[in-house]
Amino acid sequence: QVHLVESGGDLVQAGGSLRLSCAAPGRTLSSYGLGWFRQVPGKAREFVAAISKSGIYWDYADSVKDRFTISRDNVKSTIYLQMNNLKLEDTAAYYCAARSSFSARWIGRGEYDYHYWGQGTQVTVSS
Repeated sequence: QVHLVESGGDLVQAGGSLRLSCAAPGRTLSSYGLGWFRQVPGKAREFVAAISKSGIYWDYADSVKDRFTISRDNVKSTIYLQMNNLKLEDTAAYYCAARSSFSARWIGRGEYDYHYWGQGTQVTVSS
């Protein structure tokens, strides 16, 4: 079992920046592919970004490309989502996810690709 804890969500004005963190206390994440998803009430969970366990492969949803950056620190067992130029439509609860992976290249874009989830952190972008 992997316990993931997100933090960093906040209320921010459009055009601003936030950095989300997701930690796994007492656990190493070096063997896990990791991802960020988001969800607004009444809608399905949406893929945002993913990073391979090696940290050298990543993928982004088209809606966040060139604005968001996913990264990982395997020493700290933490992943990050740097969000710049935030838009109103980025308002959502953000979730990190993990899946043990044999492949150094594996990246998951689907909600059902992942086995472990955090509890979410709320990001609200205001005009």
